[in-house]
Amino acid sequence: MDDLRYQDDILQGVSRTFALTIPQLPESLRQVVGNAYLLCRITDTIEDDSALTFTQTKELSQMFVNVVQGTVPAEMFSQKLYPLLSDNTIPAEHDLIKNTPAVLRITHSFNAIQRNALERCIQIMGKGMSDYQESASLEGLPDLDALNQYCYYVAGVVGEMLTELFCDYSPEINHHKSELMKLSISFGQGLQMTNILKDIWDDRKRGACWLPREIFQKHGFDLRNLKPDTSTNIHFQAGLAELLGIAKNHLRNALTYTKLIPSHETGIRRFCLWAIGMAVLTLNKINAHRAFSESNQVKISRRSVHSTIVVTNATAQYNWLLQLLFNMASRNLPNIPCHSDDPSLHDQKINF
Repeated sequence: MDDLRYQDDILQGVSRTFALTIPQLPESLRQVVGNAYLLCRITDTIEDDSALTFTQTKELSQMFVNVVQGTVPAEMFSQKLYPLLSDNTIPAEHDLIKNTPAVLRITHSFNAIQRNALERCIQIMGKGMSDYQESASLEGLPDLDALNQYCYYVAGVVGEMLTELFCDYSPEINHHKSELMKLSISFGQGLQMTNILKDIWDDRKRGACWLPREIFQKHGFDLRNLKPDTSTNIHFQAGLAELLGIAKNHLRNALTYTKLIPSHETGIRRFCLWAIGMAVLTLNKINAHRAFSESNQVKISRRSVHSTIVVTNATAQYNWLLQLLFNMASRNLPNIPCHSDDPSLHDQKINF
């Protein structure tokens, strides 16, 4: 099996969503975006396998950064990590780690702009995720600023990377690069906050909570007391509602980002719109079932996914219709004032 065929096949195993959305992109972008996703997934696998010690996680994360940069052989990394993976890591990810050299051969075939974008993303993501995993606890993050920073490390930087790739692909898109880069951070945060809210209980089982304590304390709830049977607490639900409203604002920025993409680039627009649509539907389910105690209770159905695809495909070229559709779909979500100084819309200061 050649490397490109392997990349296409393994995408199906590690992410149904991206295996669905990436093929919508123009042909010249599919290969690099698919590869970028797999690089991020490898980084994520290092961080998530509970059998690894923190020292091993940090060492392997840095080693993988070096692999992507081309200073360490991918075979050496694969041979070191693969035997350490536990059964908590899904079989497809075991396979991905085993075949890391195939993925990296594709990575190293890209042009300089593409490689720089991928290398920067993996470097920032790897260091940021390691730092946050070290301090992960059931007490949650201190405040909204900490949540913003966490979302940047795991999703905002991916938005920046994708924007670099889109701008390299199209001079017309590159014309809006400055605005797109700022909005891309917010786009990533909207999607990541949706996942955080959906996965509250799954994360707690793993000993982590990514909710900001300050917001819940403001509403009279201590996250240290959070258990599935306390999700009916009105004070907890008030904090949840505020986060739903903040996530909605970020997804509105994601739509603004998408509307800056030329209307004739329907593939890129679909790639963005499907993600936005599924996130809004997920937030709606959480909002309607704020006392949920398992992620499956707020998971959107295949029918909803299909409806999102059909509706967004039909409206992808029309900005006014997309805005109307978003307003209608998100109308029941809490409204939270959106401040122009939102830190997620400005350059993040990353210290190495």
